[in-house]
Amino acid sequence: TMIVINREGKGTLTGLTQMGGEGAQWIGQAPFTDTPHIFQNLGDGTFHHSGSLAVRAAVGAGVNITYKLLYNSAVAMTGGQTITPSLAVADLTRWLETEGVRRVIVTTDEPERYRGVRLSRIAEVRDRSALEQAQRELASIPGVTVLVHDQQCAAEKRRLRKRGELPDPVRRVAINQRVCEGCGDCGQKSECLSVLPVETEFGRKTEIHQSSCNKDYSCVEGDCPSFVTVVPGKDTRRRRAVPVPPALPAPEPRAGETTIRLVGIGGTGVVSVAQMLGTAAMLDGKRSRGLDQTGLAQKGGTVVSDVRIFEDGEDRSARAGTGAVDAYLALDLLGATDPKHLSAADPGRTVAVVSTSLVPTGSMVVDPSRHVTELGSPIGALESRTRSELNVYLDAEDLAQALFGDHMPANTIVVGAAWQRGLIPLSLESIERAVRQSGGKTADLTIAAFHWGRAVVAAPEAVAEAARPPAPPASRPDPELARLVDSIAEPGTELHRLLTVRVPDLAAYQNPRYAAGYAEAVRAVKAEEEKASRGTSGDSLPITEAYARHLHRLMAYKDEYEVARLHLDPAERARIAAEFGPGAKISYNLHPPVLRAMGMNRKIRLGTWFDPAFRLLYGMRGLRGTRLDPFGMAGVRRTERALVAEYTRDVRRALSHLTPETAATVLELAELPDVVRGYEHVKMRNVAAYRASAASLLGRLSGGRRPGSPERG
Repeated sequence: TMIVINREGKGTLTGLTQMGGEGAQWIGQAPFTDTPHIFQNLGDGTFHHSGSLAVRAAVGAGVNITYKLLYNSAVAMTGGQTITPSLAVADLTRWLETEGVRRVIVTTDEPERYRGVRLSRIAEVRDRSALEQAQRELASIPGVTVLVHDQQCAAEKRRLRKRGELPDPVRRVAINQRVCEGCGDCGQKSECLSVLPVETEFGRKTEIHQSSCNKDYSCVEGDCPSFVTVVPGKDTRRRRAVPVPPALPAPEPRAGETTIRLVGIGGTGVVSVAQMLGTAAMLDGKRSRGLDQTGLAQKGGTVVSDVRIFEDGEDRSARAGTGAVDAYLALDLLGATDPKHLSAADPGRTVAVVSTSLVPTGSMVVDPSRHVTELGSPIGALESRTRSELNVYLDAEDLAQALFGDHMPANTIVVGAAWQRGLIPLSLESIERAVRQSGGKTADLTIAAFHWGRAVVAAPEAVAEAARPPAPPASRPDPELARLVDSIAEPGTELHRLLTVRVPDLAAYQNPRYAAGYAEAVRAVKAEEEKASRGTSGDSLPITEAYARHLHRLMAYKDEYEVARLHLDPAERARIAAEFGPGAKISYNLHPPVLRAMGMNRKIRLGTWFDPAFRLLYGMRGLRGTRLDPFGMAGVRRTERALVAEYTRDVRRALSHLTPETAATVLELAELPDVVRGYEHVKMRNVAAYRASAASLLGRLSGGRRPGSPERG
């Protein structure tokens, strides 16, 4: 893929080319466009295969191009093989100089490895944090330049760490979801698919997918105080006890030839599961044929593995044909509903075992406007192509996390459910032997996951009990505030539930009077919506509910006092202890605005010794918004306070135009503060987007008049 940068500095991903032709298309295009320069992505495997010829051709043509050469020492496209032959980075820089490249910059997260290493005279090494500046610098140099990013393949790192062949960093990264704004800045900074959006009571937040985290800590650089680094407790560092599944009845064994298709995500063990089935077939005295379609799987793409199990001596095709699958194992719901993969299913023949876990896409990691709920439920497409009455549905990823604290056993759980449904013609003994032959240290866990998958079919009550999370500690509601909530909304309604959660939270944020002001503002909007609706909406008050959610967000803006409160939250401490062990040591990663104003452009890490300062800060919350507030004069804080009244004014103005025809527009405006996310410059950028959208919506509601202009006579 090449990246075209226009004269305004904005980039566009465009173009496809054959392996070894990277950038060659620019040689023909450059004379006929005003674009002065492009970036061209290139992997080290492709470079050593044939991409070096494209670099040579670009030098010969004299075009302005920067090759971004990812040097990860693995052929990522086909499974992570070692590149042979290959040049070391130092030798590579000298080769590039010989070929006529003008400038080379090497970026790396371990610049100390280059001490004493002799590079070409046109090359230098910089820390990976300087990547963006390096790109700008290279783009300004006429001719061919190269940026070499030296970083080991993350998938290979995880594999080596699990095998004990590479040290596993002790330090972990976690996110306090109450402090998190879900703005996506950490995903943009790290470009990491382990930084996942998650929907919570208080809206979209972010979590670190610990099992796939490559531990390069780049996400911490996001402009956000929600990140904590954790050194797990000693008890957690020992292997977690494998939960014992219940005793289960054996299913009726399937006989005859069987074709199985597994569709999942690269890096989660799809091919390993397929190989396990093939080994078990051999141990049972049967024959098997398999085909793995991995493509860009190592980068988190879709993997399709077909396994055909049969007994007679005639050979079989490894690939499942159209409508030829007996068991369709949907390990990833989005990939499995792709028509080209689903074409192998037949509604009169195929039974599906489906993991309903919806894995966020890459665009959702960096774009807060995209929600996992947008994916909907593609189960209908599966049911139309399978024997829906026999299908099995389970949230394998959630189950694996609940039982084992790891998402990796999820695929084996699905295979266990398929075996218990009678879809896999293999004996239990052979499956367990196959796991032990290839499973190494994780064999016991894999076998347990298989049996828990069986339990999903044979003993669902036992599974629900084992996976049930501990109940959160009960809190005592303020009787006065509880009566206030009851006077506004009928118990059992969604509005009542929203207020029951948010009114006490605002009392803790500031004081009961502040919380009561919030509740009365919601009461006023409810009265106006009911009056405008004239009973047509029934029990549903969508505008009031949206207002209750988003007014709380704006009133509970996360200043220094609130960040202190949320980092001291006992519930958050309990969550860290449950995930990382009771002895876990945590550190806060903060970039205080005071230090930022003094020119410090990096975060500082503070341990729990800083808790007394947090307690002092929280105790000072009575100063919030007053003349004595030491933080209140900052531009961001003034804007946050102003937004509360601004949003209420906008909603009340919109409600004056509420009709059945305008209801959708009024609701859109009530939900608009969802874009106001982030901290500092990120939030200010989003506030500008909110105000522009609010003005547009109010203009639409008022028939084109500017908001606040007098009514026409």
